[in-house]
Formats: sequence, structure tokens, C-alpha cells
Amino acid sequence: MFSTYAVPVILGEIKRMFRDGGSVKVGRTLKELSLKVVRENERLSKVLNREPTVGEIAESLSVTPESVTEALCAAQPTMSLTLDNDEGTSEFDIAVEGENEKLLEHISLKEVLSALPDMDRKLIILRYYKSKTQTETAVLLGMTQVQVSRKERAILLKMRQMLA
Repeated sequence: MFSTYAVPVILGEIKRMFRDGGSVKVGRTLKELSLKVVRENERLSKVLNREPTVGEIAESLSVTPESVTEALCAAQPTMSLTLDNDEGTSEFDIAVEGENEKLLEHISLKEVLSALPDMDRKLIILRYYKSKTQTETAVLLGMTQVQVSRKERAILLKMRQMLA
């Protein structure tokens, strides 16, 4: 059976990886592309006076945007999940938003929305829950686009203050 062969081979490779330092190995081709991408990024930044997009770098190097993205990721330093920290332990927590936090945010947002005047609530619902543009929202509420923009900014500020 395949599993009889595959399991010991895979386990052996995993053990070898940890013995050899545990970091992910990046192929020579990808390393070379990574260096080219970094150099091209610097060159294009000077020429364009801004940070170039992945597409611009890819076009300049005649490679796919996916290759550029992969090369950029390969250039990132590795992060240990078993760092020694100040407390003497060798654990590293990766922050993950739990269900309780999501639920609490949802409830808080509902409370803030319900406290808004009718017109303000309708504007926020149209813009953020029904994905309407400011122009579409203006037509539905009998306002101008500029009024919607100003009103939306004021409502969002008020909501942030209520949530704080």
C-alpha cells in the first residue's frame, strides 16, 4: 500500500527538517527572483516617486504578478513559533480574534445603530450593509451626494465616540 511507504517517508522528512534547523528552505530560482524584485522595487520607487504595485514590478521584470508575490514572501524573515520570551517560556501566541469578540462587536454595533436617528441609521445601512454608493444613497434619501458624504462622515465619527 502507498500509505505503508508514504507515512515513514513523510515523518522522516519532517524530522530531518527539524534537525536541520527547522526553517523553510527556499529554492535558488526563487531566491534569485527575490533579489531581482527587491532591486526593481527600489529602482521603480525612485522613478515613480511612489511604491510600485506588484503588477508594475512584474511587468518590468517580464514575470507574472504571482511570481513577484511569491518572491516577496520568500524574502520575508522567518518567524519562530517557539521564541524565548521575557518570562522564560518558549511559547509564542498568535493573536486570533475569538468568537466572543466578534459577537461583542456585533452587539455593540447593533446598539449604536439603534441609538441613531432614523435618517442616520438608513444612511449607514444603505452605505455599509447594502453597499450603495453615495450617489445611490442620495437619490434614495432625497439628498445630494455631497450631503451624504458630509453626513456619513459625521455619523461615523459619532458612532466611534459612542463605541469608545
